[in-house]
Amino acid sequence: MSFSLPDFRRKWSYRGNMSAGAAMVTAALGLSLVLPEPVDARNYAAPLDIFGFGTPRPHRHVRSTKIPLPKPRPEEAPKGTGKATDEAAPEADDKASQDKSTADKPGGNKPAEAAPPPEKRLSACRLALTEEIAVAPSIPDIHGPGACGGDDLVRLEAIVLPDQRKVAVKPAAILRCTMASAIADWVRTDMVPLAASLGSTITDLDNFDSFECRGRNRVVGAMLSEHGKANALDVRSLKLANGQSIALTDRTVSRDVRERVLHSVCSRFSTVLGPGSDWYHEDHIHLDLAQRRNDYRICQWNVWDPLPHVAPLLPAERPEEAPPREVAAKSEDGKSDGTKSEGTKSEGAKDGTDDPQNPAASADHPTAGKSKPATKKRR
Repeated sequence: MSFSLPDFRRKWSYRGNMSAGAAMVTAALGLSLVLPEPVDARNYAAPLDIFGFGTPRPHRHVRSTKIPLPKPRPEEAPKGTGKATDEAAPEADDKASQDKSTADKPGGNKPAEAAPPPEKRLSACRLALTEEIAVAPSIPDIHGPGACGGDDLVRLEAIVLPDQRKVAVKPAAILRCTMASAIADWVRTDMVPLAASLGSTITDLDNFDSFECRGRNRVVGAMLSEHGKANALDVRSLKLANGQSIALTDRTVSRDVRERVLHSVCSRFSTVLGPGSDWYHEDHIHLDLAQRRNDYRICQWNVWDPLPHVAPLLPAERPEEAPPREVAAKSEDGKSDGTKSEGTKSEGAKDGTDDPQNPAASADHPTAGKSKPATKKRR
């Protein structure tokens, strides 16, 4: 069977008005043969592909995949007989070479390393409070409940005097650096000359209280005390090398000495509380550096006068004209029983002192007054 274009025209020429529709059907059939088939079907020619449009064509570019080969084993690598050792060695070499190449690149990403914590910058007070002034090592900052604690804290263990002797703080006080520096300057500048005027030197400072997270006067719910901010110190006494002790609230200590201490602390600290302020400070002195508006200061410490020296009460000497003790005891017993002088007389008669028949009764007799001791009545 042969098919040609003239036959096609002759066959469809008599159709007339149907020629346009037949042309469309023919075009649709041709397109269906030319349209691409699925990928798997394009490997073979279409059965009705007259014009050869569906014939599979080879790719223009052939891509080849390069398989990497393992690198040669280095001479310094350990020799192993196991399979795992042989496989681990090339991987380690590849990793080392990659790390080296990454490090050599200027913009390479280096592995993240743990950065050391930044060093805390020392304050001006910490730089000034050297070992020549005080033994006060720094301690970590304290941040407790209710704003307790603070920054730049030290543990004041001793104060170094200008002659290199040390005044021990017993027990060691936890304070802010500024408060510790103020205490050291107070002892070195004011208390050392005071002790020298008493003929001795200071050896110990009695620390009653320093840092403690609490309210004022230890009252629950009260405002935070300066002790809770490590900004206060309670002092009871200063001990001297000769064994004496300057107890700041002891009334037996010289008033002049206590007044000198009063003027010294009130000129240095913003708060001074002692006897007379309240009953919480009757046995020690409270010192702090609280900051108030307009630099307001509080100095409440009454230096009481020394107690009067009262001589011990001794019994008066017995007068010479007094009767013997035994007779006096009898007379007192008689009076207590409701008897009067007559009772005393009768007792004297019983003893024979007034009996005319008794020769020892007269006062001129040598045995007068040597009668038997009378027994005291029991009440």
